[in-house]
Amino acid sequence: MSTPPLGIIEGYFGAPWSWADRAATMRFLAPHGYRFFIYAPKADAFLRKRWREPHPDDQASALASFAADCRSAGVEFGVGLTPFEAHFDFGAPQREALRAKLAHLDGLGLDVLAILFDDMRGELADLAARQLAIVDYAASHTRARRLVVCPGYYSDDPVLDRVFGARPANYLEDLGRGLDPRIETFWTGEEVCSREYSPGHLDEVATKLRRKPTLWDNYPVNDGPRMSQYLHLRAFTGRPAAIGARLAAHAVNPALQPTLTRIPALTLAASYRLGEAYRYGRAFEDAARAVVGEELAAALQADLLTLQDSGLERLSAEQRAKLRTKYAAFGHAGALEVVRWLDGGYAIGAEELQTQ
Repeated sequence: MSTPPLGIIEGYFGAPWSWADRAATMRFLAPHGYRFFIYAPKADAFLRKRWREPHPDDQASALASFAADCRSAGVEFGVGLTPFEAHFDFGAPQREALRAKLAHLDGLGLDVLAILFDDMRGELADLAARQLAIVDYAASHTRARRLVVCPGYYSDDPVLDRVFGARPANYLEDLGRGLDPRIETFWTGEEVCSREYSPGHLDEVATKLRRKPTLWDNYPVNDGPRMSQYLHLRAFTGRPAAIGARLAAHAVNPALQPTLTRIPALTLAASYRLGEAYRYGRAFEDAARAVVGEELAAALQADLLTLQDSGLERLSAEQRAKLRTKYAAFGHAGALEVVRWLDGGYAIGAEELQTQ
């Protein structure tokens, strides 16, 4: 079996991780095969709706420091840039703004540049050509060693057409035909949050894109009004090791909880490593012990149905209070994330999806 390069694509809505949590998670996962980390939280407006502006000095300094941390751990550092709605008018002012932004990002010590066209209106017959012009310009003005593109329509899921307009005919084929073969392409699968990936589906996508896709895997991400009601802790399933040879890389979009995210992240590495010998129940147990220790792992396993399946809305006030007391007693960072979740600290409203 072939294990593709594994990495984190921090592409969630909601409050971003702290820089300390980001660095700790990166360093924890690096020995387990996670070789790149792409910073792209939706809440960073300077990568999205305010993309034409450089990051303020304090944020730029934090980014540069994290880039140095990644280099010291042997992990590629990346940034996901959304040139928001530039595909509607990519004239001289937009080009100059993009050139300046890329120079700013290069100054941080960039290894991977991701150009993200997700979550924008896209019902234009020549959408692929417009996006290709932006990518070509970015490719010629960045020093990043890897360039990854997220298509505007990054999944077969019809929800994208309902929200962002009907995708143009032959969109993926046109995009793949025009992209330099060295450029990678993100893909989330048959659904935005795919429950499984099959070799047949990935072969079909690779044919359209003329390259192996880089998975943007939307598990264990738990952003949005609905998903933030749940803790995604279980081991990965539906990602058979056989898909590894069909991928350029496999990037995980993490949960809002940085410590707890490490549990499923470890199981993905185990899935590739063990192949047909992989058992998701055992993988969860092993990963949870490695991340939070024996006692807290046992507590999480005992409450897994409540935390991941029932969710906050189905918990009574008495149940919440009981769980809060239980997990507050541990004092571990992972347990404190459970407490914060019980207190509604990770809840996301619909307005955040509109404004970020």
